[in-house]
Amino acid sequence: MNLFGWAQAVIFLLLVLLVTRPLGAYMARVFEGERTWFQPVFAPLERAFYRLCRIDPATEMSAASYLLATLAFSLIGLVYLYALLRTQKWLPLNPQHFDNLPADSAWNVAVSFMTNTNWQFYSGESTMSYLSQIAGLAWHNFVSAAVGITIAIAVIRGVTRTDRTTVGNFWVDVTRATLYVLLPISIAGCLLLVSQGIPQNFHAYQDVVSIEGFRQTITGGPMASQEVIKELGTNGGGFVNANSASPNENPTPLSNLLEMFLIFCIGAGLTYTYGRYAKDQRQGWALFVAMAILFAAGFTVAYASESAGNPLVHALGVSGGNMEGKECRFGVAASSLFAAVTTDTSCGAVNAMHDSFTPLGGLVPLANMQLGEIVYGGVGTGLYGMILFVVLTVFIAGLMVGRTPEYLGKKIERSHVQYAILAALVLPVFALIPTAISVLVPAGTATLGNAGAHGFSELLYGFTSTTENNGSAFAGLGGNTYFNILMGVVMLCGRFLFLIPAVLLAGSLAGKPRAPVTSGTFQTHSPVFVGLLIGVIIIVGALTFFPADALGPIVEHLQMLHGKSF
Repeated sequence: MNLFGWAQAVIFLLLVLLVTRPLGAYMARVFEGERTWFQPVFAPLERAFYRLCRIDPATEMSAASYLLATLAFSLIGLVYLYALLRTQKWLPLNPQHFDNLPADSAWNVAVSFMTNTNWQFYSGESTMSYLSQIAGLAWHNFVSAAVGITIAIAVIRGVTRTDRTTVGNFWVDVTRATLYVLLPISIAGCLLLVSQGIPQNFHAYQDVVSIEGFRQTITGGPMASQEVIKELGTNGGGFVNANSASPNENPTPLSNLLEMFLIFCIGAGLTYTYGRYAKDQRQGWALFVAMAILFAAGFTVAYASESAGNPLVHALGVSGGNMEGKECRFGVAASSLFAAVTTDTSCGAVNAMHDSFTPLGGLVPLANMQLGEIVYGGVGTGLYGMILFVVLTVFIAGLMVGRTPEYLGKKIERSHVQYAILAALVLPVFALIPTAISVLVPAGTATLGNAGAHGFSELLYGFTSTTENNGSAFAGLGGNTYFNILMGVVMLCGRFLFLIPAVLLAGSLAGKPRAPVTSGTFQTHSPVFVGLLIGVIIIVGALTFFPADALGPIVEHLQMLHGKSF
């Protein structure tokens, strides 16, 4: 570790802090229908869309209606992308003449992008036509991210409103999230990424002869436009197989910093949006601080572990930390930082191969997901996931002091805690049970790249990532029909079985009156509450996943110290 590595993390977090207030305030104005900078540009398009689809923007929905609209919209998107991938061979913008995807692979990809997971068992540059990339994958990057934001806004409304029992209009929210939030930032970010050298064209791939005399194929395509929304929407699916480790997707240190910033900015901004809706900005900052502390802890462990490297390699006289699977232009610090950022959120983009991290370095991205990806988190999903943890925390605090739990002056009842617990059970059920099954069946171990503890980590990481809709992977896990089908089911359950309790919680809280603040009211913006919230998050994750982690990265670390590596 060195001062320059720490400085990168500090500068990055300061940039996120600087954008949190203006972006969060802007999003609050957008979703309340107030005037914004982009209203003269997008308002006519917004009104035309409402007229075309016969949407009354003034009509709000109950939580149940909001959920039904979300599920219907997602189902249509799933069918559309599946059909596109199964027919891309006969469609335009396919200069490489790629074939249609097989049924199981198309299913996996369609579910993956619809759920904002972007798990990739395929190489984009050798599988997907340009039409599939832009009209299928990039389009889903926008709408799946917009759905996440709209659910967060619906949950915020339900938690904070006392005058209405509705949670908003899904069609209005998803339109505004796309037009006013995702699209303007993506246009500006795309231009910045093009300036750094990321391709944005429709050329066929070019064959060239290198200086050494070898023939090489140079990929092209509309990469920058997909790269920006893949990061901003915390989607993570790369245009090429190497993802953000590829010079085509991430050529410079500046592009690396920009991509990490895009991953965090909306999730951080939503904490300020939450404070605006709650009419108490301290509530939003309390969540921001809790997230920042967890982020700093994860990065510190990853950076320390990767800087220490592998003692088996050091014994050969090699020093400088663990550089296996890392790009030399980024090094240990920037790779550790990117790994923490992409798994604190539901992004899953990578600029280094997590499979090549040291055991404890690889444990950090795994643990980040096991904690629920609530450290700024996916766009929207991080915030409503954190609110579910807040409900559990105030319930536990109420038990400790013998008072009825309250949050923002609203009584937390049995049904609210049940919703939070149901959501908390989704990850362990759909990450641990499929992992256990896959260890026992031949199809589950057939494509593992490693044996022993590291092979187990590959399986555990894969199902944790797909359940949490992250999409990053220990690269040693290979695709087959078994994984394509099963992980598709896991991604669906991880997305919607977590989302449904969050919206129902919001609906049950919407319109509830607030009790007056008294001397006995538990302050949910104090340092004590922040510490208790962090403790609940860690205990829930540690108690649930520690036995599985002990069989994977922890035992692998102990074996490495005793001279065994995988």
